[in-house]
Amino acid sequence: MINVNLLKNICETPGAPGFEDQVRSLVLKEIEGLVDTVEIDNMGNIIALKKGKDSSKSVMIGAHMDEIGFIVTHINDKGFLKFHPLGGFDPKTLTSQRVIVHGKKDLIGVMGSKPIHVMTVEEKNRVPKIQDYYIDLGLKKSEVEKIISVGNSVTRERGLIEMGDCINCKSLDNRISVFILVETLKKLKTPDFDTYAVFTVQEEVGIRGAQVATQKIKPDFGFGLDTTIAYDVPGAAEHEKITSLGKGVAIKIMDASTICDTRMVEFMRKTADSKNILWQNEILTAGGTDTASIQRMTPGGSIAGAFSIPTRHIHQVIEMVHKKDVKNCIELLTSCLQQLNSYNWSFKK
Repeated sequence: MINVNLLKNICETPGAPGFEDQVRSLVLKEIEGLVDTVEIDNMGNIIALKKGKDSSKSVMIGAHMDEIGFIVTHINDKGFLKFHPLGGFDPKTLTSQRVIVHGKKDLIGVMGSKPIHVMTVEEKNRVPKIQDYYIDLGLKKSEVEKIISVGNSVTRERGLIEMGDCINCKSLDNRISVFILVETLKKLKTPDFDTYAVFTVQEEVGIRGAQVATQKIKPDFGFGLDTTIAYDVPGAAEHEKITSLGKGVAIKIMDASTICDTRMVEFMRKTADSKNILWQNEILTAGGTDTASIQRMTPGGSIAGAFSIPTRHIHQVIEMVHKKDVKNCIELLTSCLQQLNSYNWSFKK
C-alpha cells in the first residue's frame, strides 16, 4: 500500500530543529528528477518547484523536516550530559529511554533519572520535569569529551515497525508528511498552478523555516502538511479525540495558530467526496503548524488549508499512524493540486 522502506529511512534519519542536514540530504536524493528546480535557502529549507499549466498563480505545500529533540548544554565531572529540549516533550515518557547523541560520531545514551526506590513520597507523586533527567553514555568524562561537545544535538532511538495496519516509529511528526510530499511529487503530473513543495526547517521551535520560505515564494494558495492528535484510545471522551486512526485524512478547520480559509476547507471536502477519498474534520484547540506562516507571511495572505495525519502517542518517544490515512492523504493532496483552477475562489456575496 505504501513504500514502508522509504518511510523507514525518512523517519530514522536524524534531524532535530536546526540540525536537519542528514534528512535534508535524503530528501534531495528522493526528489531528484521529480521537479523542475530545487534550491536550498539560507535557513536550510528545500524549495522544490514543479511548474504548472498556469504560472500566473502559485501554491506552496509545507512539510517540516525537523523532529523534536534535544541539545547538549553541559557535561558534568562524571561524564553525564544535561540537555535542553528542542520542541515540546512529554517528560514522563522519557524515563529509561535510549537516545542518540550526535557528536563527532553517534553515541547511544540512556535518559536517566532518580530510581523510584530512593524517591521521597513527594517525588513519587509529582509529575517528572525535563530537568530531572540526564543522559548516561556509559563513559567517563575524558572519553565523552573526545566525541561530544556542548551544542551537539540529541534525537530519539526508535526504529520503524509495522503494527497491524499501522506504522509505529519515532518522528512520524513530521516525517510522515515529508514522505507524503515526496510520494505526491511522484504521482503529480502537471499541476494547475506552479507548485512549490517546501520541506521546511525548525517548525518544532516556532514555525521558523516556513516564515522565511513563504516570504520568498509569496504563494496565492497554501497547504500545511502535518500530524494531528488521534486520542481515540481508552479513557478518551468523544470530544477529546480530535481525530481517529483509520477514519481518513483530516481536513483542518482550525488550530491554535490558524483558522483555515473556509473556501479552501470547502474545496478540499468537495474534492475528497468527488474522488471517494475518506476524510474527517480536525479542530485542534492547541498547537500549530506551518499553515500559519503560509497563510500570513505573504503580502495580502494566501488562501490556505491543511492536511493532517491522525497520530497516536504524539510528541512522545514513539508515534503511530494508520497506513490507510497516509494513502488517503497522498490521493487528496494530488487531486487538490490538479483541480485548484476548477473552483471559484471569489468571496461569496
